[in-house]
Amino acid sequence: MPPPDEKALRARAYAKAGVDLDRDDGFIDRIKEIAKSTHRPELLAGVGGFAGLFKTPERYKDPVLVASADGVGTKLKLAALIGRYDTVGIDCVAMVVNDLVVQGAEPLVFLDYLAMGELDPEIGAEALRGIAEGCRRAGCALLGGETASMPGFYRKAELELVGFGVGVVERDKVIDGSTVAHGDVLIGLASNGLHSNGFSLVRQIVDEGIAAGKFDLRDAPPELNQSLAAALLAPTRIYVKPVLNVMRDFEIHGAAHITGGGFDNLPRILSKGVRARIDPRAWPRPRIFDFLARHGEIPEDEMRTVFNCGIGMILAVHREQAEDVLQRLEGTGERAYRIGVIERKPDDAAPLLFEDAPGAG
Repeated sequence: MPPPDEKALRARAYAKAGVDLDRDDGFIDRIKEIAKSTHRPELLAGVGGFAGLFKTPERYKDPVLVASADGVGTKLKLAALIGRYDTVGIDCVAMVVNDLVVQGAEPLVFLDYLAMGELDPEIGAEALRGIAEGCRRAGCALLGGETASMPGFYRKAELELVGFGVGVVERDKVIDGSTVAHGDVLIGLASNGLHSNGFSLVRQIVDEGIAAGKFDLRDAPPELNQSLAAALLAPTRIYVKPVLNVMRDFEIHGAAHITGGGFDNLPRILSKGVRARIDPRAWPRPRIFDFLARHGEIPEDEMRTVFNCGIGMILAVHREQAEDVLQRLEGTGERAYRIGVIERKPDDAAPLLFEDAPGAG
């Protein structure tokens, strides 16, 4: 009898430790098939190599590359609890590409990092199908990534999901907020609910509510008109295509992605000497926020610094173009609202003011 193959023995030992190389290699073929629908003409080499290859679109004369990275965060805990992973794949893409487009950049490529304690091909494929859907919505290519098995590091059915993206913008079209000025109008684009932020607080409220018998994730509370699980896992909206559409024909002075930190993201794009005045009555707030505020006894000022409260992105535009920008966004299927203005900031005043705040006058 021939001696056992040494490589096969090592592979069996690795499998006993929790990493099955044969299973993981087969999963790569599934990734290639999933990624195929996201390909762009500039793709030179994608999934399967040590790195992906992609060329800058030739229509750019003075291209500046813009890069971003983000993760889904603790929303993944709820996804594992509910057993649904496709929406978090969309979240993973959205958190990255929305950060690219606020700089004026067209997202080109996306790479993912997916890790589990023991790779479950079905869970992994479901998450990656969500990533591919997010890439299609953003118009970027799923160029590659990394899939890791880490025995003992993650619980069964739990995963880590992180994304990395690169976009491109003409140098003279970069949006950095430096031209935001007194009189500009703030246009808010509606969110799809919680998106991917504040879930440490969300999970605390949900865990306490379930333990107290107040509700269950599968319940459909009357005030939500859908199951609590569906409301919590609604994927982050991807604003890339409508915002790029607007940027082609209008001058955007500043753009802010309302993510972790809620509306406190807006001052990041304000130039010196101005502040943003927001009217929180200017848009309808998704019911999930009132549900969480009530069950978690969260004051309104904290809601606005943790959650997007119904606005996922804000554009600062010249007041003479505001109505046309609103009509263009609505024509692309977005729900958009005139939510505030940029005004001169009094000395020592905060850069963000809500009209219903004490002393707002």
